[in-house]
Amino acid sequence: MLALYEQAMALGALRALDVQFARTIAGDNPAMMLAAACLSAEAGKGHVCLRLEELRPDRLFEGRFPALASSLWLSAGEPDEAQWLSLLQQHPAVSDGSGATPLVLQQQRLYLQRMWQDEGQVAAFFIDEGVLSSLNLMEQNGEIAVDEARLREVLDQLFGPATPGEIDWQKVAAAVAATRRIAIISGGPGTGKTTTVAKLLAALVQLNSEGRLRIQLAAPTGKAAARLTESLGQASRRLNLTDEQRVQFPDEASTLHRLLGAQPNSQRMRYHQGNPLHLDVLVVDEASMVDLPMMARLIAALPAEARVIFLGDRDQLASVEAGAVLGDICRFAEEGYSPARAAELERLTGCAITGEEGEHAASVRDTLCLLRKSYRFDSGSGIGILAKAVNAGDAQLAGRILSRDLPDVGSFALNETEDFKMLLDACVAGYRPYLQAVAAGEDPAEILKAFGTFQVLCALREGPFGLTGLNERIEQVLQRERLIRRPTASGGRWYAGRPVMISRNDSALGLFNGDIGITLRNELGELRVYFQLPDGQIKSVQPSRLPVHDTAYAMTVHKSQGSEFEHTLLVLPNHFLPVLTRELVYTAITRAKRRLSLYASEKVLGLAIRTPTLRRSGLVERLTTG
Repeated sequence: MLALYEQAMALGALRALDVQFARTIAGDNPAMMLAAACLSAEAGKGHVCLRLEELRPDRLFEGRFPALASSLWLSAGEPDEAQWLSLLQQHPAVSDGSGATPLVLQQQRLYLQRMWQDEGQVAAFFIDEGVLSSLNLMEQNGEIAVDEARLREVLDQLFGPATPGEIDWQKVAAAVAATRRIAIISGGPGTGKTTTVAKLLAALVQLNSEGRLRIQLAAPTGKAAARLTESLGQASRRLNLTDEQRVQFPDEASTLHRLLGAQPNSQRMRYHQGNPLHLDVLVVDEASMVDLPMMARLIAALPAEARVIFLGDRDQLASVEAGAVLGDICRFAEEGYSPARAAELERLTGCAITGEEGEHAASVRDTLCLLRKSYRFDSGSGIGILAKAVNAGDAQLAGRILSRDLPDVGSFALNETEDFKMLLDACVAGYRPYLQAVAAGEDPAEILKAFGTFQVLCALREGPFGLTGLNERIEQVLQRERLIRRPTASGGRWYAGRPVMISRNDSALGLFNGDIGITLRNELGELRVYFQLPDGQIKSVQPSRLPVHDTAYAMTVHKSQGSEFEHTLLVLPNHFLPVLTRELVYTAITRAKRRLSLYASEKVLGLAIRTPTLRRSGLVERLTTG
């Protein structure tokens, strides 16, 4: 039997970690060995649980290794789904959650104990359950008492009166959040999420009669936090507020790790259930990037009476780690509002909103709002119409769009050597302005701003079309064009102009995953790496002190979330891989503000658009059934 698992590791179907975990859990039980190995592998791919229906020979390893799958299933005794359920229920390593076992079985889903607890905590947070008080969580979906006439007046002042026959979804979103302690606002790029939140916060400040509101802003990465700080600051300055009201607006967003007080070299947080955060209102941007464990930690640290507003784009890539919390929750937006909730929102906004009956509809639907109108991409925007086609999974339409002569979208094949040369020439043109600013000794803030106007995105870390290969080739061509001077000494990596992205949090240095810095010489001629903090300040660090990082001429699409660039260049590999999904392509496209250059074969792009991301979890069922 172990020979089969060695074969699975050699083929890449299982990791050594998966097999070792399974051996520890299962002992000499072959069925348990297979279930535990597959559960560990699922967790490694970002899934929260293993559904028992996946433990069939035609479903194991996603159908990639049918002979191996059949042999392993045969060694486990050829169990069907009912037999798997019985086998797992009888094993001492498995419980229904009431015992301290490493694995938990709930209905037809097998979990690691920690994932089961986290998912239960998140589900309890978003639904109205009696267990909430025992978890020390805020009471969700219980209506907040509001003066409807006063709230309607404030919303009309901030958003304007309703236009007959139209629904102002920004105004509806503000009404949703003003009347619930938890709100989820989802919308694509340019739909005005931060504008909506700025007006919502203004409404809460104006309606508050109990002293100063403690409002905090947070995002998963430093780049996203900096963008939230900037965009919300700009939006708030356009509002007609008194000095007393304006001072209550936060002037800086932090990363979630910084907000929760991440401890160096530890999984512990300073703020948790026993030591909650000191705030009244929390705004979390880029919520699609928040994985299940981080969401559970955040929830545990919230004070009982705090409001929390989650912002994000449900169609973007899910978090790198386990779960797709925002995407799972936003599924319930398709159910519409309950009739009572629709009537309430109509009274508050003046917009005609139709309610939907639903015998089994989840209560979480009444906390959601989807922003549907893009103010960035008009009907003639190639980026906008391409993003819609990709989001709809329509590869044929996307192909027709890319075949047009669009002013803001360029599409290039990667079939010949000449195509790759064209790609590198585009990189030189894109990065030349910021490197000229480096050579001219301009201010670090201006150089960082110039670097952020152009970015190469890729899907992979390794290979010629991945992060490492592209960064090396881009450095070579920039060196050839004398835009950079890489050190000649063996192993030398540092030079003026080198961009880096942090890939591991270092709370002692105040640097977090996703932060981007540029290497520059200081007044003494020493190389330092300069970062812009969320509050706009510039911080420099010695290269030798940096946590794990990568050169950042090219970055993965995952790492680009929370960022926007004037010109985005997306490179896809010349053969299809499972990591190439609809959400990845959509996320990359929507990082572009003014121009998109897409380097990919038509076949690979089409397959990616037709392949949706799947993240297996039980959150939807738990939100529905409680």
